[in-house]
Amino acid sequence: MNSLVLMFMRSLSEVVEGRSQFKRVIIVTGTPGVGKTTVSKQLAARLNGLHIDLGELVKREKLTSGYDRKRQTLIADMDRLAHRLRQIINREKRTLIIDGHYATAVVPKNQVERVFVLRRDPRQLKQLLEKRGFTKAKLKENVAAEILDIVLYEATTSIPLEKVCEIDATGKTVRDTVKDVLSVYHGHQRCNVGVVDWIEELEEEGMLDEYLKSDSKR
Repeated sequence: MNSLVLMFMRSLSEVVEGRSQFKRVIIVTGTPGVGKTTVSKQLAARLNGLHIDLGELVKREKLTSGYDRKRQTLIADMDRLAHRLRQIINREKRTLIIDGHYATAVVPKNQVERVFVLRRDPRQLKQLLEKRGFTKAKLKENVAAEILDIVLYEATTSIPLEKVCEIDATGKTVRDTVKDVLSVYHGHQRCNVGVVDWIEELEEEGMLDEYLKSDSKR
């Protein structure tokens, strides 16, 4: 066989092999309470993929470095969690849907296909977290994080901007939010950031100080 043909076939094989090794990893992130886990479960079902809840993975495999008494939550050992995720991604052939508010910090960036940052109106988020029994301090911290775009900022500084898509889940059912995510994922809608501006909305209604002021100033 001609040497040029052999070289071409070898190069083609390498390209195909490289593509087969790339795993479709979708991150669903956002402030606690925006609906990451319920959306991720349905998204995994629609895409015939595997859903990974980082919080549950940390608990189940004891990937922790301590306990935060103030926030009443386990502290994830980020290095061990990142290592464990690499193992899962390397062995898994299905599309992976990984949910967690710190997912962009531990998922291998070269494997990420899309990041969906779910957003929710702080007023609605506050009500949801109250129903979940969040402590006053933890509730204020998370609502403030949503207002100040903390998770979105972390996503856009960790992952290439063109891969980060913001989805407003305010007032929507899980089914509708999943529909929006899939529409963006399949290219029927544009992937955008800057979809919401809670600061401007709350300022216009004179409510921003109420949500952001510290207890010490009361």
